[in-house]
Amino acid sequence: MKKATWNGAILAESDQTIVIEGNHYFPPDAVNRAYFRANSKQTTCPWKGAASYYDITVEGKLNSGAAWYYPDPKSAAKEIENYVAFWRGVRVE
Repeated sequence: MKKATWNGAILAESDQTIVIEGNHYFPPDAVNRAYFRANSKQTTCPWKGAASYYDITVEGKLNSGAAWYYPDPKSAAKEIENYVAFWRGVRVE
């Protein structure tokens, strides 16, 4: 079972993550949406497509753009559509 945590909160937990390029992508239903807010940032991966980001807020502390997902990935990455991955100090164990 993989767990994503930050600032003492469990952000996501699942035994169904998909690992791509060393990142665990959590299924959408494994994410605790109470901590997430849409961020306007977008980046592009040549083979996955356009990534969108979330800000994470726990107990008044903000971690801007600390989670990302692919709402409409290219065909090579369809398996991670809307799955969420983390960085910027979020621990995945």
